[in-house]
Amino acid sequence: MVIGGGIAGIQAALDLADKGIIVHVVEKTPSIGGRMAQLDKTFPTNDCSICILAPKMADCFSHPNTNVITYAEVVGVEGKAGAFKVKVLKKSRYVDESKCTGCGECLEKCPVKVPSEFEMGLGVRKAIYMPMMQSVPRVMTIDKEHCLMTLKGKCGNCKKACKREAIDYEMKDQVLEVEVGAIIVATGYDVWDPTTSTEYGYGRYPNVFTAMEYERMINAAGPTHGHIERRSDKKRPQKMAFIQCVGSRNPQVGHPYCCAVCCMHSTKEAMLAREHHDDMESSVFYKDMRACAKGFWEYVERAKRDYAVRYVNSDATVQENPENHNPIVVYDVGGRQQSEEFDMVVLASTLIPRKDTIELAKILGLKLDQFGFLESTDRILENGRTVVPGVYLAGYCGGPADIPESVAQGSSAAAKAVETLVQAGV
Repeated sequence: MVIGGGIAGIQAALDLADKGIIVHVVEKTPSIGGRMAQLDKTFPTNDCSICILAPKMADCFSHPNTNVITYAEVVGVEGKAGAFKVKVLKKSRYVDESKCTGCGECLEKCPVKVPSEFEMGLGVRKAIYMPMMQSVPRVMTIDKEHCLMTLKGKCGNCKKACKREAIDYEMKDQVLEVEVGAIIVATGYDVWDPTTSTEYGYGRYPNVFTAMEYERMINAAGPTHGHIERRSDKKRPQKMAFIQCVGSRNPQVGHPYCCAVCCMHSTKEAMLAREHHDDMESSVFYKDMRACAKGFWEYVERAKRDYAVRYVNSDATVQENPENHNPIVVYDVGGRQQSEEFDMVVLASTLIPRKDTIELAKILGLKLDQFGFLESTDRILENGRTVVPGVYLAGYCGGPADIPESVAQGSSAAAKAVETLVQAGV
């Protein structure tokens, strides 16, 4: 079983399935794909993220040796390596997956609009929805917290519109029991909300965004169709600031670690801004430039040379010009305080363990490290191997990692799982 359907979990599942092993993939949301599906491009190549991911999502779902269980979560585990019994709560979609084709006719009739989690709140979705156009499986889900029919017994528009009669308001949650020989945990991360760090003005100043909000904004399939817009007046910015280490490397907010991806992430976002508008001026404010992996330092040099990205080695805070809602970045140069006005500020807020990691650790009997990530027995020599034989980690749930590293860890966890199955004679 692979818990988590992001890129690390998908890679682990495909590696196992290609070896002839039956794999159950459990994903908490209505679609596999994870955080990578929200990204516009990937560094250091600036390749289209969903173009890389979507074929893997389709392969994972359609592979004859995979059983993808979406909108579900693990609620209990018993047994030992080679003979685990896993209880999976499959939440009701109120939509028959065998009948729904994802045609979208029900969306047009639904009167309820709520902020879209996939669009980081910048766009809206209906009470019946798919997270994204490339959702796998391509099946609608009714959000019972906002659906008028499940809340008040009134409406039913989606059922009337569905020609395939896929809507079932009486559908119940199911508890599935699955027997597996090994378990791979690949549950990913959450994005920290920087509202509590008032020195950045997020939530108070309209033109301060998080990096993930910016990703959805600059994506052609996003809520602004790829146009960079200020919240205050919908105008496009010409001068942008990217601030690093917002919440990370900060013991005061409980995140003393480096989240591993933000230096390159902000570099990529500054480059994309310049690609959209050749008069864009971008400045990156950073503590240390951590460009350690293959091609990363060259990527930063390319940003300076070809995209005119300016790097400023300083901590930074944000104020606002109340007359035009322009953010003002306050920073330090040679011991002297400087301030500079920008049209938009993008915060590289830290990536943190998922909020349900503690509960999952209890269910599986795993340990957490000092930062709240699931702990390997030895992050260097035994990365991905846990204190529970037969249970392995892949991707960001085990600590900071970028996409290539997460993919490698997915394959590594799959190889370890095969060893367990062979040793157990499964």
